[in-house]
Amino acid sequence: MEAQRLTQNPLIAPVPQDDWQAEATFNGCPALGDDGTVHFVYRAVSSTHHYEGHDLQLSTIGYGRSTDGISVTDRRQLIKPEYDWERFGCEDPRITKLGDTYYIFYTALSTYPFTSEGIKVAVAVTKDFINIEKHLVTSFNAKAMTLFPEKIKGKFAALLTVHTDKPPATICLALFDTQQDIWSQSYWEKWYQNRDQHILPLRRDMRDHVEVGTPPVRTVDGWLFSYAYIKNYFSPPIVFGIEAAVLNLTNPSRIMGRTRNPLLIPEERYEWSGKVPNVIFPSGLLIRNKKAYLYYGAADTTCAGATVPLAGLLRSIRLAHEPPMLRRSVLRPIIEPNAVHAWEARATFNTAAFIAKDQVHLVYRALSGDNTSVMGYAASRNGITLTQRLAEPIYVPREEFEQKRVAGGNSGCEDPRITKIGQRLYMCYTAYDGINLPRVALSSISASDFLAKRWKKWSRPVLISPPGIDDKDAALFPKKIKGKYAILHRIGLSIWLDFVDSLRFGKGVWIGGKVLMSPRPGDHDSRKIGIAAPPIETKYGWLLLYHGISKRQDHHYHLRAALLDRANPLKIIARTEDPILEPEMPYEKEGEVAHVVFSCGAVVMGDRLIVYYGGADKVISVAEAKLSDFIKGLLAEKGRS
Repeated sequence: MEAQRLTQNPLIAPVPQDDWQAEATFNGCPALGDDGTVHFVYRAVSSTHHYEGHDLQLSTIGYGRSTDGISVTDRRQLIKPEYDWERFGCEDPRITKLGDTYYIFYTALSTYPFTSEGIKVAVAVTKDFINIEKHLVTSFNAKAMTLFPEKIKGKFAALLTVHTDKPPATICLALFDTQQDIWSQSYWEKWYQNRDQHILPLRRDMRDHVEVGTPPVRTVDGWLFSYAYIKNYFSPPIVFGIEAAVLNLTNPSRIMGRTRNPLLIPEERYEWSGKVPNVIFPSGLLIRNKKAYLYYGAADTTCAGATVPLAGLLRSIRLAHEPPMLRRSVLRPIIEPNAVHAWEARATFNTAAFIAKDQVHLVYRALSGDNTSVMGYAASRNGITLTQRLAEPIYVPREEFEQKRVAGGNSGCEDPRITKIGQRLYMCYTAYDGINLPRVALSSISASDFLAKRWKKWSRPVLISPPGIDDKDAALFPKKIKGKYAILHRIGLSIWLDFVDSLRFGKGVWIGGKVLMSPRPGDHDSRKIGIAAPPIETKYGWLLLYHGISKRQDHHYHLRAALLDRANPLKIIARTEDPILEPEMPYEKEGEVAHVVFSCGAVVMGDRLIVYYGGADKVISVAEAKLSDFIKGLLAEKGRS
C-alpha cells in the first residue's frame, strides 16, 4: 500500500527573513491537545553565521499550531542551545502527550565538527510550550527517541535508535518505572550494557539502515509507528523509504506485523531537491477521520505530509506475510569455550542436535589450543538451558585421515550432523588432516549406547566422499525415500543430493549425485552455499536450513531456508529471498572467524523450531521460530526462488 501525498505540500517551508529558520524547516512532528489543537514541533536551520568560533548553520526547534493538521500558523522558536550537551544544535524533535505533559525528545549536539560521541538524545518537558524543563537523556550515541502516549503495564515506554552515527544502527525499546528514569544516567548505563536485549529486529539486510521515525499511536491491532528504512546504506545507491510496523499493545517488544514495501520513496520535486537530495524521513503520525496522517522531512529542507486509510494500512500489515525469520532465544551463547578443559579451551561451536528421551542432545565441535577438533556433549530439557555438559570429549580423531600432520595446523573431526534412522544415530562430519582436502566421514552408534554414554561404541569412521575433492556439510535424511538413503553434501559452491542403496561405504564407493541448489546471482546467496541442519520433515515438504555467503559481503555467513518436495527432494518448492539469521550480535561478529552464523543442528519441540548455531566459530547460541508460521512464510516465498 502506498501513501498519498497531501496536495498542500510542503506544509512547513523555510522563512528567509527569519534567520533561525531561513535555510530549512523539516522533520515535523505533531501532538494533539485536549482542545483539538495540533501542536507542531520541527527542526529549523539558520542561515550561516559565526557561532562558538565556527561558521555554521545552527539547528534549533520550531513550534507552530494547527487546527486541521495541515496549515501551521503562529510559528516561533521553541528550543535552542542552552547547555554544553546541546551547544552546537538541537535537531529532529519527536513530541508525545502523556497525561497533561508534552515530552519533546530531540537530538542534542555537543561537539563541532560533529562526532558520534557528541550526538545524543535530550528531552524537553512542558505543559504549556512556555515553561520548559530540559534533560540530557542518553550517555551514548543515539537519535530519534519517541515516547509511547500511554504507560504500558505501569511503565513509561520509548523507542530510540542506538548508534545511529556509528552503524549498524538498531531500533530499541526502553521501559522506565518513573519519569525521572527517562533521564537517569544510572538507568541508561545498565540499559546500555544489555542493549542487544532491547532490539526490535526490523532490518532485513545487513547492507541496510533503520531509524525510528514517528511516535507510536494506538490502533485496534497494536501500536502503529513508522520508521525510516534506508536500503543499500552501506553499498550505494542509497534509497530512502518510509515503512510501518505494529507492536503488541501490552508487550511492545513483539512485532505483530510490518509493511514489506515502502509507503513512500522520494518521487516529488521537493523530495528530490533540497539541502540533502532524494531524502524522505518519517517524523510524525496522527490518526484523524479514519486516516493515518504521516508527516516527514523532504530533502532535509521542508515538512511534508501524506495520508493512508488506517483500515487499509492495518490490513496490509496483517496480510503482508512475514518472511521466515529466526529470533534469538537468548541474547548470549549457551556454550562457550572452557579454559579448564584443554580440548575445548579455544572454541566450542557448530553442534549437531537431536531429541531422545525428552531431552535435546548436543554434540558440538570443540577446538583445542593446538587447533585439534574433537566433539563434546551437552543436553537440555527445554532446548535452551543446559542440564548437562561433560568434562571429556565423546568423539576424537581415530583414523589417519583425521590425524594432525602439521604441528599447530587445523585437523580432526569437524562440524557434526546427526540423523536418527530407526534405532541408530548416523553422524556425518568433516574429516581433515591438515594437508589433504577435507572429506566427509561417517560413523554411527545405537541410540541406546549413546543414551548410556557408551562412547566406545561409535563405529569405526569411513570416508564416504571421493579423494581429491573438497566435500563438506553432509547429512542424511531421517528416512529412506523410494527405498534409498538420501545424503546431502557440498561439492564446490553448491549443495548436492545423492541416493544410495546402502550406508556401507568403502572400496571406491563414494557419494556424488546431482546438484540440488547453487548460489544465486545478485544480492542473495551468491558466493557459496551449504546445508545447515539435517532436513526436517513437515507435511508441506522437507525443511532444509542452509548457510550462504554473498559476494558483496565477503566471508559473512548467514542462514537461509528452502522447502523440498517430500517424494522428490530434488524438486525445490520454495527458497527464501532474505536471510533468516545473520551476524549481528558481538559474539557472532567477533571470534575465530568474524561475521559468522553457522548451524549444524535443529530440533522441533511442539511447534518450536529450535536452531543451534555457531557464532564467529567461537561459541554456540540458539534461535527459534514458531514452525507453523515459519513454514507459512516460506510457502509465501514460493515462486521467488
